[in-house]
Amino acid sequence: MNRADSEEKRRHSSGLVPYSYYKCRIPDYFANVPLHWHTEFELNVILSGRAEFICGEKKFTSEEGDIILIPPNVLHAIYPVQGFSQLYDTVVFSPDMIGARDSDRCAAECIRPIANGSFGIDPRITAEHIYYGELKTTAENIISCAKGNSPRLDMLFKSELLRLFWLLYESGDIYPENETSAKQSEMIRPALELMNTRYFDNITIEMLAASVHLSSSYFMGCFKRYAGVGAMEYLGQIRIKKACELLSERDISVADTAFECGYRNISNFNRQFKKTVGCTASEYRKRSRTDR
Repeated sequence: MNRADSEEKRRHSSGLVPYSYYKCRIPDYFANVPLHWHTEFELNVILSGRAEFICGEKKFTSEEGDIILIPPNVLHAIYPVQGFSQLYDTVVFSPDMIGARDSDRCAAECIRPIANGSFGIDPRITAEHIYYGELKTTAENIISCAKGNSPRLDMLFKSELLRLFWLLYESGDIYPENETSAKQSEMIRPALELMNTRYFDNITIEMLAASVHLSSSYFMGCFKRYAGVGAMEYLGQIRIKKACELLSERDISVADTAFECGYRNISNFNRQFKKTVGCTASEYRKRSRTDR
């Protein structure tokens, strides 16, 4: 079983095709997107509905028409809003798409600082933005290029990405990052990694607090502030996410699935699974295999 840490290991891109496109609906396609990070940029265009986003220290409720841009290595998560289903397009792309490894002054002074976290980005772009019309058109062009997925469209894709970042620089939405703030949000990463690599163990608050060298009470407040949920609730989300993967990919019993994901009480697993996913584990297995 793959026991990856909270740095997402899925390859969203390759050297030949440095991006991936996804059509997403939350909570219909997946219950939530637990806190994680990856080394690529992520661009989301909200088509309908609402959801709760966490992007570093920024927390907001998305609305139809929003454009959400997440830089590399920034902790982010998406949770459903009760009564709403959010449909959105996502493109995840390598910093190489905008020339992060080039040697010219544009790369050195404008691109690499965004990619390496020296500069921050306001992640949410709404209809009130001064350049919203241009940004929306540009973002939609980027999505169309990613869907088309051809060498010729890659040329337009790159040019539209550069236009997107130019507009954000012009509007002041890209700025030197506050080093203290960035360090504070890094504080909980060791705990995230511990939960993602050892979710099948009997993990306690004391263990998690020790991993980040904090008292238990201070750690709990810190985690809730940056993750949007409590540490034990986050651990439960990771376990249910792993259970969904096992149910889709392996022919093992529900009880064995629960045990491999850290549950020692099948009744508790069944209750938590239905609360999170909206159906029983057996129903999920049937549905996931029918949808293949």
